[in-house]
Amino acid sequence: MPAAQTPTAMEKLFDGCTIIKDGAEVSAAQLSGTEVVGLYFSAHWCPPCRGFTPKLAETYKQVVAAGKSFEIVFVSSDKDEKSFSEYAAEQPWAHLAFKDREAKARLSKKFKVSGIPSLVLLDGRTGKTINKDGRSALGNDPKGAKFPWVPPTIASAIGSRLVKPDGTEVDAAAALGGKTYAVYFSAHWCGPCKGFTPKLAAAYEALKARGDDFEVVFVSADRSEKAFADYFGTMPWLAVPFDDRDREQELSALFEVEGIPTLCIIGPDGKVSNADGVQAVAGDPECAKFPWGKEDVTALEDAGGFLNDTPCLILFGGDQGALRAPGKEERARASAAGDDGDVEEVAFVAGGDGGGDLAGQVRKLCQLGDQVGGGGQLVLLDIPDEGGFYVHEGGAVTEEAVRGFLADYRAKKLARKQLSRG
Repeated sequence: MPAAQTPTAMEKLFDGCTIIKDGAEVSAAQLSGTEVVGLYFSAHWCPPCRGFTPKLAETYKQVVAAGKSFEIVFVSSDKDEKSFSEYAAEQPWAHLAFKDREAKARLSKKFKVSGIPSLVLLDGRTGKTINKDGRSALGNDPKGAKFPWVPPTIASAIGSRLVKPDGTEVDAAAALGGKTYAVYFSAHWCGPCKGFTPKLAAAYEALKARGDDFEVVFVSADRSEKAFADYFGTMPWLAVPFDDRDREQELSALFEVEGIPTLCIIGPDGKVSNADGVQAVAGDPECAKFPWGKEDVTALEDAGGFLNDTPCLILFGGDQGALRAPGKEERARASAAGDDGDVEEVAFVAGGDGGGDLAGQVRKLCQLGDQVGGGGQLVLLDIPDEGGFYVHEGGAVTEEAVRGFLADYRAKKLARKQLSRG
């Protein structure tokens, strides 16, 4: 008996789904040889989507006509099948059948789609993500000249030329190579930025004084060169030249900047070690946790930056140390798997004694009551799953209880609860 064939990346991604193009069903296996597969999250009722879809269609037609291996699958957020069908009929590519609502939710969660329109570009042969922000990539390249739209590396996006506050130019590779450094998105007009910049400057000077090899690159969102110069004059580090606006846009897209201040920590290996550097630096005035890599276990009050888009396993009360070893194991697993791992990363969060504003909000939404109890309360908060959560019912929370609870969550053995709206 012949051995069963291993499913392709696209077959795994669209497992059990129906994909339609031009009225005919398309198998996921047919997409597996495609160089670029775009997942287009959109909806008929969304004005920005209605504006972007015709532009995307023109680019799609040009790229396909040029002989490039490119397909798009529309993943609908429409509210009824009639609206979906009318909208899908306007699009020249494939679409996920409207009935596959669970698959739509799974794909949205997997790729952390928080708003539409969103276009995620995948390598159809491997399933790996090429570009999370295909909307910007294709929007800035309407003729498709940059197909397959692979984003620049961090080093190439930063470029070869940086400046000091006095205007002196420095070589970026010489200034940053082999170091831990931070890319700082900020602006003079931004109140929170002006509050954070002195804290970052104090940390920078303290690290320099004790001999730590650390650098910062300021990427300005200022509206004039004078505002940039005035603001940069208060900083002790380097900057991307203000006249290079293309680099500012490229870096903002690469680091998925949605608001400022944003501080991304880059390790000596040239990879992002912590995308939430603002919280890391602000919460560590003594720089005791430098180089501020992503922690195995995060305090709940510091978890606001990812609570809404990442499943979080939170322990209130009990032995907070029970999270430490399982949290380390989870970080190691997630780091080895990378962004395209089949198993979604779960963040480990220490809720302490349940006090604090954020802890109070979480406990209220999860209807956990006022008393934590001596053995601790363990909850897995899965806001990306339309506000789902799960509560550990097995007594005192130990390391093994944490591991078992996480395993049961992944095996879908736990009873899902829904966050209250109060």
